[in-house]
Amino acid sequence: MNEQIRVAEPALLPDWARNATNLADPRLGTRALHASDAFFGPVERMLQVEPARFVVGKFDDHGKWMDGWETRRRRSAGHDWCVVRLGCAGQIAGFDVDTSHFHGNCPPAVSIEATRCDSDDPEVLEGLSWTEILPATPLQPDSHHLLRCAGQGDWSHLRIRIYPDGGIARLRVYGRPAGLAGRLDDGAEVDLLALENGGRPVAWNDAHFGAVGNLILPGRGVNMGDGWETRRRREPGNDWCILALGAAGSISRVELDTAHFKGNYPDRFSLQAAKVEPGKEHALVNESLFWPELLAPQPLSMDALHSFAQELVALGPITHVRLNIYPDGGVSRLRLWGRPAHG
Repeated sequence: MNEQIRVAEPALLPDWARNATNLADPRLGTRALHASDAFFGPVERMLQVEPARFVVGKFDDHGKWMDGWETRRRRSAGHDWCVVRLGCAGQIAGFDVDTSHFHGNCPPAVSIEATRCDSDDPEVLEGLSWTEILPATPLQPDSHHLLRCAGQGDWSHLRIRIYPDGGIARLRVYGRPAGLAGRLDDGAEVDLLALENGGRPVAWNDAHFGAVGNLILPGRGVNMGDGWETRRRREPGNDWCILALGAAGSISRVELDTAHFKGNYPDRFSLQAAKVEPGKEHALVNESLFWPELLAPQPLSMDALHSFAQELVALGPITHVRLNIYPDGGVSRLRLWGRPAHG
């Protein structure tokens, strides 16, 4: 069967999206809770990480198979909706409402409401106050719609309304996880770099085959595409990336995972680190060259989980790390275990 795929190029994303986290990523635990209708396509398809695709000639028991959430043709008053729980509650900067491959079945408009709640019970959610963070906005067929969020707050649940019916291929919710807020006093050792704890990529020199943000996703990588991988280096030097911790803290253990990287894992790696004051990130790339080493260069093995504790230098609380790989290659995950600093 012929298959067509539509991709939103990262270079074309606005800064508020390119430098943010997709809070609706199912790898973070995002899940669909309820929907008024999902006859042609379940809500879960709208949340998938992979770009939407169109497969010529593919049908199922309900009709033409479409890669997204799609409702039946509405024959009564009203409109369709669904409720989604974000894997990470957080502040939302904006959305990509993607109608790729939806032509005659694209909704004319969409709106989004949000709330914060610890429960997924439909009766509890129904009784809450919801804030409209995207007013009703026109949609075009087969298009990416990059739309700014119109409300502020830490949100955990979204209610997506389509008017009156139709299909959305993908929904991306760009924002910043709430992270370790409210969990800084329990004294437990946590992965201070984890995306769900507020970690984020800041800068990198190359990410040809895999995004830097994959390094801080939950769990181990599922395949070689689920990591950070650079192109083959043909010039002197080494590849690198800079990441911000979710909260300042002292690191007691480092884990670096080369899962699935075999003929293309780095020969070795090192970590530099520093405590960067708020508002000083604009000069990080140059300054990071001179940061002290948290971990001196260490050899790596293919498809293996590497752990380091005794080898770490006691730098005290840090906020940022620079991961250097020599000379190039792919890494699946990076974990920085420690305790958040106070004050």
